[in-house]
Amino acid sequence: MAETAPDIDDTRMTLSEHLEELRKRLFRALLGLVAAMCITVPCGKYILDALKSPYVNVMTRMAEKYPNEGLEPTLAVLTLTGGFIVFFRVSLVAGLILASPWVFYQLWKFIAAGLFPNEKKYVHYAVPFSTGLFIIGAMFFLIIVSNPMFTFFIGFSRWLGLKQVITFDKYVSLVTRMMLVFGVGFQTPLAVLLLTKMGLLSVKTLNRYRKHVIVGILILAALFTSPSPVDQILLALPMWLLYELGVLLAYLLVERKIEPVE
Repeated sequence: MAETAPDIDDTRMTLSEHLEELRKRLFRALLGLVAAMCITVPCGKYILDALKSPYVNVMTRMAEKYPNEGLEPTLAVLTLTGGFIVFFRVSLVAGLILASPWVFYQLWKFIAAGLFPNEKKYVHYAVPFSTGLFIIGAMFFLIIVSNPMFTFFIGFSRWLGLKQVITFDKYVSLVTRMMLVFGVGFQTPLAVLLLTKMGLLSVKTLNRYRKHVIVGILILAALFTSPSPVDQILLALPMWLLYELGVLLAYLLVERKIEPVE
């Protein structure tokens, strides 16, 4: 959406002008979220079906494999309003994801108020890059990671002789939280690039401490996934590749002073 108002001389903005700019950007971001929810609320049932599909697929396979154990691919609701509340919570999260390009754009426009004019052009490249990475990360968990993760936990409970009663709200909360973790984790290339651009890191430093970074990634993967080595690799491998992508971008766009093509 094109900006019609003239750009403010951001290098001379007062505190009150910065606060006014923040208020304006937050208001526009909120309008974008409301508009997105006008789409996600009518589609809420289909969104919930997509979120439930990993659990349903795993439980269906287990029910076919162990037909005498009474396994059912259904989620429980313990309160009268449980389904209603989860429905609108999911619609809100989906609306935020749908509106994320617009929300990120408003956030970056506010951050640009503290940048020099020759640095502001990076905002226009960072917004779609950041948005795309977030969505890819969230979908990576839902499509790739969730299936083996649920298989491990459900199978482990069965091995212990426990009957799981998984509630709808707890399941959706887990899935959305993990999608958020993966979405944020996939921001690694952008974070590396920005830290290098700000002079806090250099490509030489990033290369020197590569082994330390890999160890840190493995530790984070162990903390945020199940004890299954497969799940840990499914998080650690893309995180490492994204780190390498960030180092490459930092070298191309900062170290070699190659500017993005206008």
